[in-house]
Amino acid sequence: MRIARVASIHADGGWRPFSFLKIETDAGLTGWSEYSQGLWSPALPQVIEALAARVIGRDPRGFATLSAELHASVRFAPGGLNAQAIAAIENACIDIAAKAAGVPVARLFGGPFRERLPLYWSHCGSFRARDGDYFETTLGRPRLETLDDMKRLGAEAVARGFRVAKTNPIAFSDKGATLLNPGFVPGFDPGRALDGATLAAIDAQVEAFRDGAGPDLDILFDANFGCTPEGFGRIGRRLERHRLRWLEADVHSPAALADLRGRVPMPLASLETLYGRRGYQPYFQAGAADVAIVDVPWNGIAEAVRIAALAEAHEINVAPHNFYGPLADLMAAHFCASVPNLEIMEIEADDVPWKYDLLTVAPRIADGGFDLPEAPGWGADVNEAAVAEHPWGKG
Repeated sequence: MRIARVASIHADGGWRPFSFLKIETDAGLTGWSEYSQGLWSPALPQVIEALAARVIGRDPRGFATLSAELHASVRFAPGGLNAQAIAAIENACIDIAAKAAGVPVARLFGGPFRERLPLYWSHCGSFRARDGDYFETTLGRPRLETLDDMKRLGAEAVARGFRVAKTNPIAFSDKGATLLNPGFVPGFDPGRALDGATLAAIDAQVEAFRDGAGPDLDILFDANFGCTPEGFGRIGRRLERHRLRWLEADVHSPAALADLRGRVPMPLASLETLYGRRGYQPYFQAGAADVAIVDVPWNGIAEAVRIAALAEAHEINVAPHNFYGPLADLMAAHFCASVPNLEIMEIEADDVPWKYDLLTVAPRIADGGFDLPEAPGWGADVNEAAVAEHPWGKG
């Protein structure tokens, strides 16, 4: 079996594209993966195309060898787009390898450890606050403009069967809702300073969310790179009364993150922007996080499973970074099923209504859980006809 053709296609994911890589073989088997073409990776399709040319004519079942050779070829520029491109190629090859063996991907890694995966609703309310018109008109979701709306959102999360939900900093005023994140553009502040008004707004937001959800919903709060460790510490202490399951924060210093972990009164989740075991190792050695977040589209599922094994050696659970599209949900699910030390699986519960039309078989999601597909490979292929009906045309 040899790789014959490699190509990308892109579907409309609302506020971002759903990007899929298709690898065809001369034996008639096709492998798929999903990758993230976001603001931080605008040239990723071109990098994938350049690296994929090197695997034409190779056997995709030797995915570990192919991946190692590709990583060796970019050793002077590891991580970043190169790592994401290699992961996309590897993930599609793994889909082929599992199909050739007639087994689900999790079986290639000795799983599944579990067939039903606990979920949390990611970005709960965050994009409703940022893109109110789109969510109201296209998705049929109510706007998020007031603290009362935040309270109703908490009740909605419970009514939809979620036991865990995560939100991001949102400030409410007489002008509506504003998604807060000074570590990014817009609203960029190079000092990432946290003022008292922002801290009070965050506290009021989580209080309203808790009031609407009641005592049984586990709340996660994700501040990304929005503050310095000092600011994250103040957020953690202020939110202690709301009984968070975790505070999520990103810091590119193992020592600083470990110090923060010792200063906040709830578990700390982090590390979603790292690549490979070598990238995670200093953070594990420093004791920098209670939950290690691992991105499967960025690392490839084989390396993600190895990262999870390294985390387990440090008594740390893992969770996939998964705010992507429909195939990435399946990829995250197989990762979750392939590792013993799973904390929980992330998923976007607010998404375009055609999301799972883009797959040949829709996954089963109910009662806050995701059922692992049983079919070979990821459990479904990309529905190219549906992609053609919903093309990405926003540049």
